[in-house]
Amino acid sequence: MERKMEENTVRDVETGSDTGGEDALVGNVNKLMVSPPGYSGAPRKGHLVFDACFESGNLGRVDYISEFEFDLFIRPDTCNPRFRVWFNFTVENVRETQRVIFNVVNFSKTKSLYRDGMSPVVKSTSRPKWQRLPAKNVYYYRCPDHRRNYVMSFAFCFDQEDDVYQFAYCYPYTYSRLQHYLASLERRNLPYLQREQLGLSVQQRRLDLLTITNSDHLNPEREKKLVFLSARVHPGES
Repeated sequence: MERKMEENTVRDVETGSDTGGEDALVGNVNKLMVSPPGYSGAPRKGHLVFDACFESGNLGRVDYISEFEFDLFIRPDTCNPRFRVWFNFTVENVRETQRVIFNVVNFSKTKSLYRDGMSPVVKSTSRPKWQRLPAKNVYYYRCPDHRRNYVMSFAFCFDQEDDVYQFAYCYPYTYSRLQHYLASLERRNLPYLQREQLGLSVQQRRLDLLTITNSDHLNPEREKKLVFLSARVHPGES
């Protein structure tokens, strides 16, 4: 299907300044209102406001295609500009029964579970539990319009005007949540659990090692088999 993308207008809700451009993926969008081309008045219901300035958020740019369609650009992993998978953002100022198509246009993976029935998750203010979108509304394909990048498109219908909707690649599990959980385990003084700090990440976050075994694990005379588990090294591995 051919389409012509009109020159998009995106305005910061707080400053009112226009933003955009090919190299605008410096940070996450922050309460960014996306309005029709040429519009300069006060925000109306249905002029979607996007935000990803929160822990685990990722959305670097939004292009207005039409009233019903938006192209979304995600930012790459830290220190790995070629790896683009994770997204997590909110949408508000919606109109009841407003139907939209969101195209995440710069995925880096050739293979994705989105091709095999997986779908993004969504929650909202009035429905705080994460739910998966219907797989029939999700498409993963290679697009000639975007440097032959892989695109994931999904359709959605907003039904509560006052709700803030949140969409994510999969169920988010933040660094803060992990640290709170590990701290709660430490406070229980479990005899079979030991927590150690291996080091710090590039962004000065803890790299934790948990050893789970019985109390004789320090006995050098007894050899034990070792099972090593590594999880969520990359954001998309959930």
